[in-house]
Formats: sequence, C-alpha cells, structure tokens
Amino acid sequence: MEKQQDVINYERIAAAIAFVKQHFREQPSLSTIADHVHVSPDHFQRIFQEWAGTSPKKFLQYTSLQHAKKLLLEKQVTLFDATFETGLSSTSRLHDLFINIEGMSPAEFKNGGKDLTIHYGYYPTKFGQTLIASTAKGICYVSFEEDQQQGLFVLASKFPRASLRNGTRLEHQSVLRFFSNDWNNLPQIKLHLRGTDFQLKVWEALLKIPAGKLLSYQELASEINHERASRAVGNAIGSNPIAFLIPCHRVIQTSGLLGGYRWGTVRKSALIAWESALTIHE
Repeated sequence: MEKQQDVINYERIAAAIAFVKQHFREQPSLSTIADHVHVSPDHFQRIFQEWAGTSPKKFLQYTSLQHAKKLLLEKQVTLFDATFETGLSSTSRLHDLFINIEGMSPAEFKNGGKDLTIHYGYYPTKFGQTLIASTAKGICYVSFEEDQQQGLFVLASKFPRASLRNGTRLEHQSVLRFFSNDWNNLPQIKLHLRGTDFQLKVWEALLKIPAGKLLSYQELASEINHERASRAVGNAIGSNPIAFLIPCHRVIQTSGLLGGYRWGTVRKSALIAWESALTIHE
C-alpha cells in the first residue's frame, strides 16, 4: 500500500514540476499548483519537499532564475525585459533572486563578472595537479586538473568577463595545508559559493562528515531531513565546485560501491584510503 502511494506521489510531483516549467511566467501560487495535481496546499507542500528536496516556492524561483539567466545572456535584453518575461513583479525581485542564489546581482551576471577579480594558481598535491581560485570573498573554486589550459577554460567560462590573475595567494596556501595533513590551527577558510538553498544545504552537510567516515547518498539525504530526495542530493553533490574541502568523496552508494565522482573514481578511492589511514594512526 505504501509503495502504491509512493508511485502516486511521484506522479503528482512530476506533474507539478512540468506545470511549473510550463507556467512559471504566471508565477503560480502554491494553491494553483496544488489544485493542478488535486491535493491540498499543505499536503502538496509536504510531499513536494520530500520528493524534490526543496519547497514549491524555491523550485519556482529557481526555474524563473534559469529563464532570466538565459535572457540576460542575450545582448539586447535589459533587466526590465528579463523581469517582465520571467513574470516577476519588479526588477527588485529579480535582483533578490540573483543575490540569494547566484551570489551576484543581475547586472554582474549579465556582465559576466566584469568587475570581479579572480586569483588562481595551479599547485601539486598528493592527488594530482590542483587548480585553486579565489575572490575577495573567499575560495570560489578547487578542482583537480591534469590539463591546465582546459581547467582555466572551465573557470573562465563561469565568469567570462572577470579579471583572472595567476599567482599564489595566502588563502590558496591555507587550502594546500589540508593536503599536507596539517589540519590543526588552520585559519578559517572563507568560501565564495553560489548555489540554490538546497545545494548549499547539501554542501554544508558534506562539511560535517569527519575525515575517515563515509555516508551513503540516502544517509546524507536523511541528515538534511529529505529522506526521499537522494537523487536530488546526488545532483547537488555533483555540482560541488570545491574539491576536497567540501568532501563529496566521502559519499558512496548504499550498496558500498563508490558511485560517481567528478574528478574520477580512482582519485575518490585514493582520497578515501588516505583519510582512512590517517585517522587509524591518530
């Protein structure tokens, strides 16, 4: 009986997501979306949160933002045009969406990070060449990159008009201490992260997994009170822009298999084994 209800709820949420994607310009209310799938607003709020890993309101905001981002990349589209086409009531609402999710204003996004300075450097580590990048707000990118040119291309594609400057920074050295097993008396490393509320919640949960410990995707979903959203959790983990510091390598499949890893399963195995050995000898 419970499995049958799960199927029904899944179909409802799938229908609701399709409805929001089709009608986001109308900025439908919670009641309107709930009516479409024939449940009460309170019940719909609960099951949507369980299955999608976020609230209907946040999903609508994220869908609206993605549309606005596409529009703003077109040269002749103004902020007012993007606001109108997205169905938002004012440019201030569009501004708030960008600040809360992207960590920058609509104008900064449209300008491709024009006034943003990103300092980056390549450093040798135990697990391969590592690209570390930072802004005035903190570390914004850490990635294992064998090909320096390709790694820089990926970084530049995120902020096409930002000023990229190659050079060693103090905050970069703080990151490198982690690879030297120097985890004591580390200065607090500030992160400059951009993501949805759900992604940030998942990344925060990853930070709480101790070195040498592993969690399954399902267990991590339970940690953030979204037991049914293990797939959404997996997607958020895959979007993690900060390798190693945000330890997505500590999450494996329930079966015990490693699962995927953005920087390769061989490197994931090595990271897990190294941390396990360190904690055994502590």
